[in-house]
Amino acid sequence: MFPWVPNTMHPNILSHLPASRKECLERGWQEVDIVLVTGDAYVDHPSFGVALIGRLLEARGYRVAILAQPRFDRPDDFRRFGRPRLFFGITAGNLDSIVANYSGSGKVRDFDAYSKDGNPYRSQTKSKSNRLRPDRASIVYANLARSAFPDTTVILGGVEASLRRFVHFDYKQNRLRGSVLTDAKADILVYGMGENAVLEIAERAARRASFENIDGTCLRLTDRQFQECYASAPPDVFVLLPAWEEIHQQRKLFLEAELCIDRHARAGSRELLAQRQQSGWILQQPAARTLGEEELDQLYNLPFTRTPHPQAGHIPAQQMIRHSITVVRGCCGNCSFCAITRHQGPQIVSRSLPSVVEEVHRISRMDDFSGTISDLGGPTANLYGSSCRIGGCRRHDCLYPKICEHLRLDEVRTLALLENVSTIEGVRHVFISSGLRMELLLKTPKLLKALLFKHTPGSLKIAPEHTDDNVLRLMHKEKHLVLERFVEYCRRISPGGKNHLQLTPYIITGHPGSSAKSAASCAASLKKLGLVARQFQDFTPTPGTLSTAMFVSGLDRSGKKIHLPSPSERIRQRTIFEETFHRRQQKKKKT
Repeated sequence: MFPWVPNTMHPNILSHLPASRKECLERGWQEVDIVLVTGDAYVDHPSFGVALIGRLLEARGYRVAILAQPRFDRPDDFRRFGRPRLFFGITAGNLDSIVANYSGSGKVRDFDAYSKDGNPYRSQTKSKSNRLRPDRASIVYANLARSAFPDTTVILGGVEASLRRFVHFDYKQNRLRGSVLTDAKADILVYGMGENAVLEIAERAARRASFENIDGTCLRLTDRQFQECYASAPPDVFVLLPAWEEIHQQRKLFLEAELCIDRHARAGSRELLAQRQQSGWILQQPAARTLGEEELDQLYNLPFTRTPHPQAGHIPAQQMIRHSITVVRGCCGNCSFCAITRHQGPQIVSRSLPSVVEEVHRISRMDDFSGTISDLGGPTANLYGSSCRIGGCRRHDCLYPKICEHLRLDEVRTLALLENVSTIEGVRHVFISSGLRMELLLKTPKLLKALLFKHTPGSLKIAPEHTDDNVLRLMHKEKHLVLERFVEYCRRISPGGKNHLQLTPYIITGHPGSSAKSAASCAASLKKLGLVARQFQDFTPTPGTLSTAMFVSGLDRSGKKIHLPSPSERIRQRTIFEETFHRRQQKKKKT
């Protein structure tokens, strides 16, 4: 038995975790062990991190309550359940709070898919103080928890904490910030996929043991504590990242720090990373052990209702994913602009066929199920079943500059998954809506045909990101030739030819190294291929990506200077695509 496998279960498995004092009392709880705080509305679905961790802790016998979107102008909501016996577990939600609240250009978002009816405000008054989710929510919530109960233990986790654990760039403030752990003054930070780390923290908190040496966590240390730790360790154990002060003096050191963190994570290194902040140190333990297939199956087999809490109302994000299933974790693509590899890790772990089939059976019995499984996916859906012929390496960079010869794709297993799910009673359609890598689909022609003819909702979404080879190099993506080969092949096998096939490309504008000229070239290339770019997004310099490090330093991975588009040029790049495609489509409709 795995150390975290459920050993107890609350008898009322169809209920949500309690989100109010009344619900706790109905369960006979006078106090709770753990309060999980989130910037999202509470949806009991495994695609929501707080629900996944909450159910896992519940399964281990802990009394867990959910504090969703608490007020942040006073600490009253944090007193709702009383002082938790073990800790407050705090997450900004499924998104970084700045990404949730602002566009890449800093414009305030008026839609939040993780809030009731998509409304990011508590009332009709659209003010910053009236938003449901505060900026830098991890810090705000940690301070409120301590204000409510000064002696409580505070744990940070989730995407925001994970990607802001070292010195990072905040695009809303347009400046570098120190670790969120030092700003929040929390007790410990969990990075990456936190199941193992959270269970270890809970077990230690229950016996009032130290949080030292827990894989998958970061601690903040005083200068004295760090020197004592550093002096007593072997010389090859520590890796010192450029310090806060050094990075502020030389921006290129920010890129060096991010590259070091990236290499360390992909290599699965057991070294300790340390970085001097404005005051004190951040010490990162090695990454937590990746869950195996059986463990991942058990995790997703927990009793999720897959619905919003009755107090939450209609949540757009839940509507989009309520009948979707995660079948694979991790990504070895390592795209520069994406934080998935940094957060989920580069190791691919796939769920077993029986586990997925059982989850589909549960979904098929839901009252609102209409017969469509909207997605069997993950970060890169067609990495499902993949493995490494040599058992892995320190690079874990399997798709660039070309597909690694040791990457083993399992087309048969993926096709069996689609076929088995399709035959379940009540299931009429099975789609894969998650990201798909074109170069991998070209290696698995039977899977590609199945997707094109049967398992794609409307059109096949592809993500070339750009067509300029220099921009693609900076993005850590395959050359433009792959897109041309992919489109040509798809049209050749399509029964109705060019007019039958629908491909929807996703493009990023304004990426470091791009220009108005490269944007025009990209638009022209897509047009030449007969593709319409309906989905394009301005580059957003989010924390924890190498593209953001390029944006801050003005350098590529090798240290060479690159062009950084100005704000006006970024607008121009987007306008080029709008003029080429959207306005052209509108003109066609009028005609």
